[in-house]
Order: sequence, then C-alpha cells, then structure tokens
Amino acid sequence: MVAPAFEEFEPESDCECPGCVDRRRAVPASPAARISGHPAAHRTVVIAAAASAVLGAGHAVPALAAPQQAPGRPGVPAGDGPQTPQGAKAPLHGPGGKPAADTVKLPATTRTEIINRAKKWVTAKVPYSMSAYWSDGYRQDCSGYVSMAWSLPGNEWTGSLHQYATRITKEELQPGDMLLFHNPANPTNGSHVVLFGGWTDSTHGYYIAYEQTRPSTRRLATPYAYSTNSAKYVPYRYKGLVADPADPGVPGVPGVPEVPPPGTPGGAGDGANPGSGAQAAPYPGRASFGPGADNNNVTLLGRLLVERGAKRFYTSGPGPRWSDADRRATQAFQQAQGWRGADADGLPGPLTWSLLTTGKGKDIAAAASGGAGGSGTAGAPAQTPRVPVYPGRAMFRPGADNAYVTQLGRQLVKKGFGTYYAKGPGPRWGEADRRGVEAFQRTQGWRGGAADGYPGPETWRRLFS
Repeated sequence: MVAPAFEEFEPESDCECPGCVDRRRAVPASPAARISGHPAAHRTVVIAAAASAVLGAGHAVPALAAPQQAPGRPGVPAGDGPQTPQGAKAPLHGPGGKPAADTVKLPATTRTEIINRAKKWVTAKVPYSMSAYWSDGYRQDCSGYVSMAWSLPGNEWTGSLHQYATRITKEELQPGDMLLFHNPANPTNGSHVVLFGGWTDSTHGYYIAYEQTRPSTRRLATPYAYSTNSAKYVPYRYKGLVADPADPGVPGVPGVPEVPPPGTPGGAGDGANPGSGAQAAPYPGRASFGPGADNNNVTLLGRLLVERGAKRFYTSGPGPRWSDADRRATQAFQQAQGWRGADADGLPGPLTWSLLTTGKGKDIAAAASGGAGGSGTAGAPAQTPRVPVYPGRAMFRPGADNAYVTQLGRQLVKKGFGTYYAKGPGPRWGEADRRGVEAFQRTQGWRGGAADGYPGPETWRRLFS
C-alpha cells in the first residue's frame, strides 16, 4: 500500500527533550534523523507518497499534535485539536522490544474482546504518554491504544492503522470499529484515533468513544465524529474481526449486563407455555442490541415482543434498526417478570432472550384505558413516566447558566443526591452540581471516565426515570 504523504517536523540531533530522545532511539539509521531543525524551528521536510520506498526502510515518525487544554475540564479536547501527540511506529515494549515479522497474519478477534481490552485501560487509568509503554507492551498514546485493543503485533500510528482495516460508512459503525483522523498534509494539526463503543441514542449524534488522551484513558459520550475536525474522521473496521460467540454482555455498550434478580425462575418457571419445552435460540450477544444496532436480531426481538403483548409500543415495524420502541417494549417485558432497576433496563440480556425465544415467562399486560397499567398478568409494569428530552452536553459544563442546570439540580435533590448544595440548586453550573452527578453515576456502578460528574444522555435518562 502506498504510504500516506505527510509533512514532518524534524528535531535537532542533539536535542535532549523526551520526544526527541525517543525518536532517535526509534529511528537511529533514518536519514531524516540527521536533518537539523527542532519542531519549533522553521525548517520542514516534505515526504510525498511517491517516496514510499524510503518510508519502508525505517519507521515513519509522526509529528506531535499541538496540545491545548479545554478550560475548566482537564482532558477534554478544545478548539484546535485533541491532547494526543503520538509516538513513532514501534515494536511491543518500545524500540528495544522484539520487532514483529514482516509478514504477520492478523490476529483474529471479536468485538467483545476489543471492547474488553479497551476497558482494561480505562479501569487502570493508564497515563497518557507518547514514549512510555504499558505492561502489555503497547505505547500509551492514542494509536498505541487502538493497536492494543485490536491486538496488533506492534505499535502502529495514525499513518499506518488504516492498513489493518477496511473503510466503512457511519451507518455501518459497530462497537470495536475505529474513527481515524490522519492529516497527511500536517500531522501536527489534530491527528487522532478513537474506538467506537456504540451510539448513545437513536439520533446517532453522540457515541461512546474509548480513547487514550491526557491525563489518562477514558470512556466518554462524544459528538460524532469528534469534538474537533469532525468532518475529517473516517470510520474503519478491523480486517481480522470475527463473529462474537454468544456472550452475556459487551462492556462499553450502553446498558448494564443482565443479572437475574434473587428468586427469578431462570426462564423455566411461572408463565411457561404448557408443555412447551422449547430450547432457547442462541443469544447473539449484547452488542446486537442497543443504540446504533441494525441487524436481524433486532427484528426478531421486536416480533417476539409483539407476540407477548408489546404491539402498542410500535407505531411501525418492528424492524432491524434499534429504536426507543424496542427499548420500551423490552423493558415492559422485563418488568412483567417482576424485575426492577438495572435488571429492567430495556436491553435484552441472555435471560430475557431465553424467555422470549422459548415462549416462557409472563406476558406484558394490556394497557388500561386510564393508562395506569390495568388488569392483567401479575407483576406487569405501570406506565413509564416520560423522561424530558436531553438538552445536550454543552448545557452542563463550567460557565453554563441555564434552566436545565436548575432542572438537573432539583432532580438530584429529589433522588437524594443534593447533599452537596449549600443553597440552591440554581441555573449556574457549579462544583455542587458536578459532585451530585458523580455520586449518582457511581451508584449505577460506573467508574473512571463514565463517572466524571457531567451528565450524558444515559445519566439523564436514568436520573429522570
């Protein structure tokens, strides 16, 4: 494949800053290493795509993305690019590690495995560094993070990751794919890469991004395609991807892995069709359901739910694209089983799937004329209160002053998370609001970047449910 063209700023050969020292270790024999000019100097070297043979002789050396800190919120990219300068292409454990073979078969991996690996760094809060290498051998920058999640044989950079992937469309994005911005004309202007973790809602305006950025690895609801240089991010899918086996949950996809509550009949108790004895269809995995999902399993789920009394939730369909109608219908079926809280989150886990595909469990009760749940199967849900529309992340950040902040604060107080307010709540966003939201997020079992104190769409939905 023809190497991408890019403009490279070369350091002085005797510069002792950590970045320059790392470059000299990574490319000791590169002719470019002997060209003078610090990144801050005026001299540049332009390497065109036609010079791919020269690039093949050594590691391509990406330049640094210019850091800029977002005011009041560490680690969030600001106007001119993400906080993600990246290191050079290198073997595992750095320049001193064992180089990978020239011809390496791409490791086969599933979406679940990709997200699991990505989440390990989030949990460990791996510090951002373009020169340090984590214990698994991968460089602690954005491209090293994706190399690790995809289990690549070495550390790649934004100029080479596309070689391991196939370009896809926005509509085809699924958890484990990547969004890549490599600026060949000027790599210092924001080159970055993130892992796609799933859509946060049916509008496909926000998604869960797993990324390595300052100060450490994070999982964060992010506007599509990114906070900066949005139009330049390109979606890709790893070439070594294989189908997920039946799996009880995919970390990072919105929702909570389903755990049957105490006393649940396990799919073989109350409400089973007489003499059915049907065997459950294999559970396709949590990645098949939820915001952004578009597949035949969603259609099958909807049809099974309609058969069990969920027709009123669908104005059209069911169809292959996941919608709020699917979530509400699934939640109604779960609540009909007597489940509550995280066990009735509207996302089908293996037990919900088993009950539906075998015809067991309790049906959804018919809605009463007064809309209060009506008579029917015991344990049927009351009508779910309407959640106010999420106003967007921009309404909740340092300096924000609006009615949504007041609405959020009052709901925190109502839910028992108002202890941080000395007075109020009021319309101006403050530390009391952030700490209250963080406390609520932690009660959902979220940690790290998922409990940052800033309400995203899922925090908002749960808080007002």
